[in-house]
Amino acid sequence: MVNERKNSKSREAKSEWSERVVSIQRVTKVVKGGKKLSFRAVVVVGDERGQVGVGVGKAGDVITAVKKGVTDGKKNILTIPLTSSDSIPHRTEGRFGAAKILLRPSAPGSGVIAGGSIRTVLELAGVKNILSKQLGSNNLLNNARATVVGLSNLKSYKV
Repeated sequence: MVNERKNSKSREAKSEWSERVVSIQRVTKVVKGGKKLSFRAVVVVGDERGQVGVGVGKAGDVITAVKKGVTDGKKNILTIPLTSSDSIPHRTEGRFGAAKILLRPSAPGSGVIAGGSIRTVLELAGVKNILSKQLGSNNLLNNARATVVGLSNLKSYKV
């Protein structure tokens, strides 16, 4: 019995994916019997080596909503090109809804200059040196998705 437990633990390899919860919101829906309470979790999943995804999960409790968000984030994984200084190859911008994000490569050692959900997406993507500016919306989900759109527009110069 003890050996079976050890084997099952060794089979569960440590996940290479990091996940961070960007926001958890309590949402209500008005139904015939009153108000139905549920939670929405926005989660960013990444391997810190050029792959990142943003997911949303909704459920009656927070833990299930986060799990659903992680599953959704893994379905929407994006691979981005990184330079040798862990920056992006060129300037780009992303739009999602009213959110507009400007992303510019920066010198080694400058770090991730970004705020909110943009910082989370960039850090989990493995970007170490970047400048960003958030324009338009302050919505965390739309800013995260706009960042993913901006990163998806990147072109690699490698042949």
